[in-house]
Amino acid sequence: MSKLYTDLANSQNFFLIAGPCVIEEERIMYSIAETLKELCTRKGIPLIFKASYKKANRSSVDSFSGPGLEEGLQTLAKIKQDFELPVLTDVHECIEITSAADVCDILQIPAFLSRQTDLIKNAAATGKIINIKKGQFMAPEDMQFAAEKARSTGNEQILLTERGTTFGYHNLVVDFRSFTIMSQFGYPVVYDVTHSLQRPSLSNISGGNPEYAFSMAKAAIATGKVKGLFIETHPEPQKAKSDAASMLSLDKMESLLDGCLQLLN
Repeated sequence: MSKLYTDLANSQNFFLIAGPCVIEEERIMYSIAETLKELCTRKGIPLIFKASYKKANRSSVDSFSGPGLEEGLQTLAKIKQDFELPVLTDVHECIEITSAADVCDILQIPAFLSRQTDLIKNAAATGKIINIKKGQFMAPEDMQFAAEKARSTGNEQILLTERGTTFGYHNLVVDFRSFTIMSQFGYPVVYDVTHSLQRPSLSNISGGNPEYAFSMAKAAIATGKVKGLFIETHPEPQKAKSDAASMLSLDKMESLLDGCLQLLN
């Protein structure tokens, strides 16, 4: 096991995976990374910086999808070095995995690809930590089989993330039983706060209800089964290039984290 995975699994507090939805201008990325690191260092919360070099699942053909593999990974590499932070990004095709693994500490399998056997196995074969998001179409018990695909490569550094289940059209709901169910498989469970509050494909973009992030995050931590929170954040969410309607404003992160920490003390 890597030291990072051991530290995350055994953290006294929950750990935080946070950053913008997609890689934007360097000054914005650096501002987010600097703020998150200072905040988490002060509060004793292990931090993984996240951002996507490419978003393959966009509502509209006109939606911004990111800077692409090469430029995006260069940005993540600079943040990793300059801020001494582990970094996470999602991979969508097997051809991307080697390049992403050269930079990133955690490779993420997006929810809509969580049944893709070759993608999971190739990502796990790199030896990196693998974060598998539960598809909106999957029951929590199904994640045992996704984890077994990764484990079949000999890699047991696996995180399982809940991000809500499709509930009718343009809506998601979180079944809090899933935290207990997925924790029984022996891997740290993560709650994706902001994506679970999306309103998928509400029009030509996805909507969202980030005003519920505080209560949902605290409720998840209160189950005692969640080891990590996943939160997309931006200094000015309304100006963000992706997931503007669901990201949490960066200036609200401290209050959310404090509320969750109070439940552990």
